[in-house]
Amino acid sequence: MSKQELVALGQGSGTDACCPGLLTAPMDETQAVELAKVFKALGDPVRLRLLSMIASQAGGEVCVCDLTPAFDLSQPTISHHLKLLRQAGLIDCERRGTWVYYWLLPEMTDRLAGILTRPAGEPLPARTETAGAAS
Repeated sequence: MSKQELVALGQGSGTDACCPGLLTAPMDETQAVELAKVFKALGDPVRLRLLSMIASQAGGEVCVCDLTPAFDLSQPTISHHLKLLRQAGLIDCERRGTWVYYWLLPEMTDRLAGILTRPAGEPLPARTETAGAAS
């Protein structure tokens, strides 16, 4: 994810600027488009498992050689899923010799948590009855 895209999501600007949580204000179209890319990356079970395996790895990083055997998929397919996670700003990597090592970018997962978390102690907005609702 580019620096411009991270700034659009409220990251990377060096300030405490951030887009609002879902319950505080509607997000704008740019934020929604960029955030949808992240959720789309997480919407696949293989990518979700890969992210979990990377995030939970002792030492903070994992070699692709340790990820691939956990799946009944080809190495190019695993590489494609990892590429999508990188493009979404969820992980990063570095090539060391013939192997590539991956690690979590916690800024994005923290951002997702902030957007989805209801402020502690605050009630949900009051629901209004709609016409035709069952009584």
